Amino acid sequence: MAHEIIALIAQYGMLLVFLNVLVTQLGAPVPAVPTLVVAGALAAGGQVPALGVLLVTVVACLLSDALWYAAGRRYGAGVMRLLCRISLSPDSCVQRSELQFQRWRGQVLLIAKFVPGLATVAPPLVGAMGLAPSAFVLFDGLGSLLWAAVAIGLGYVFAAQIDDLLAAIANAGTLALEVLLGLLALYVVARWWQRRHLLRTLRMARITVEELERALKSEPAPVVLDVRAEGSRLLDARVLPGALLLDDRGIDRSVHDIPLDRELVVYCNCPNEVSAARVAKILIAQGYRRVRPLLGGLDAWDAAGYPVDRLPAPVGVADDGVARATG
Repeated sequence: MAHEIIALIAQYGMLLVFLNVLVTQLGAPVPAVPTLVVAGALAAGGQVPALGVLLVTVVACLLSDALWYAAGRRYGAGVMRLLCRISLSPDSCVQRSELQFQRWRGQVLLIAKFVPGLATVAPPLVGAMGLAPSAFVLFDGLGSLLWAAVAIGLGYVFAAQIDDLLAAIANAGTLALEVLLGLLALYVVARWWQRRHLLRTLRMARITVEELERALKSEPAPVVLDVRAEGSRLLDARVLPGALLLDDRGIDRSVHDIPLDRELVVYCNCPNEVSAARVAKILIAQGYRRVRPLLGGLDAWDAAGYPVDRLPAPVGVADDGVARATG
């Protein structure tokens, strides 16, 4: 059976590359780099055209990324929350993208496919941030071309070694194919288990929006901390009235004037309040005894009909993807 599979790769290599890259960039937990490396090795042997493989890879990337980019432009923060809910790493997928966006702006697309967890999230992020379509096509096309060239080039350069590996797989027959599929399944299960373990370690008592609304009317009222990254606030300008914005230079700087016995409520807008729970644990380790994440975060507060303020938008993204101050 493995012989037939390898024959199919040689015969339909370009189609398989296209489909593999397409579903990977759409968010499926299926790696595309091994396919590109094998395609590069086949190209070195003249079984598939190297330029053709490169072309279909870039087209697949642009097609899938354009769909996410359009979703980001239309639905903004909503599509980012959706991505985090379906991601195997919901605690960090958007936060990592936001940090990279703050550093690179539109040029984040040049490196996105080289950073785990960033490839799928970056296109809707830059769409939600207002990156112009022409700049998106330029940066995403160049980034896709660079990523594809590196992976295919590795296969081309190490074609002899990869041919030996493919021959060994073919000679091993069905067992080798089953092992490969088993390893892929183990990878997905391991990522899922990592996610569940993280949520268990961060489990702590939450405060509901109703409890917080009542507590804010008491004296002394709890201090509310918005622990979202700056990029998340650019995507979603809502903020709880009177909330302190977590300083991006560190938690210590944000809370150094707050007494250790003061009640603190931290909130975010990520699944399972992961970011809020992480910050709460750090604050507890620093000596704060009364710290709770807000159950449901910012969305739950707004959905309950309680008042929200809106932050000004100090930064815009120009057509070239570079941030500029707005009036």
